[in-house]
Amino acid sequence: MHRRILFLMIVASLATGLVGQRIYAQDRSDHLLIKGVTDAKVTLQQGLTAAAQQGRPISAKFEVEDGKLQLSVYTAKDGKFSEVIVDHMTGKVSETESITEGEDLAEAKSQSAAMGKAKTNLKAAVDKSAAATSGSRAVSVTPALKDGRAVASVTLLTGQEFQTVEQPLE
Repeated sequence: MHRRILFLMIVASLATGLVGQRIYAQDRSDHLLIKGVTDAKVTLQQGLTAAAQQGRPISAKFEVEDGKLQLSVYTAKDGKFSEVIVDHMTGKVSETESITEGEDLAEAKSQSAAMGKAKTNLKAAVDKSAAATSGSRAVSVTPALKDGRAVASVTLLTGQEFQTVEQPLE
C-alpha cells in the first residue's frame, strides 16, 4: 500500500515537473518571439511580398528556430511547395527548401486548397487585420477552409499580447 502511494507521488511530481518545464519553454519561446518580432525591421507583409518571387504565398509566420527568429513563408508553384526563409532584417530571401514529405507537406496542401478558393491574397488579409488593431504587428497568417469558404487566421502582436483574428479571403 505504501509503495503504491509512494509510486503515485513520484509519478505526480515528475508529471508536474514536466508540465512546468513545458510551460517555461513556451514562456521562453514566446518571450523570444515577442522580442524578435518587435526588433525585426521587416514586417510579415514584406516577407510575403519577398517570398512571392518563389511562388504564391500560402502561409507565413515568424518563429523561433534553434533560439533564433526567422520569417518562414510557404509558397506554391506548379503543384510544388517550398519553404522560403526571408531575412527579417533585410527582407531578402535567404533560403528556399522544397517541401516534399511529412506534416509540412500535409499543411502546405491544405493551405494551398484554401488559397485556391481565395479571392484575395494573404498580404491583403494581414494588412486589413493589422489596420483594424492599432499598434499591432502581424506574427503569422494561415488560411483554412471553413464551411467551404477561405478564411485567414492572422495572429497579431499588440504590446506583449498575442491576438488571433479571422479575415475572410473573399
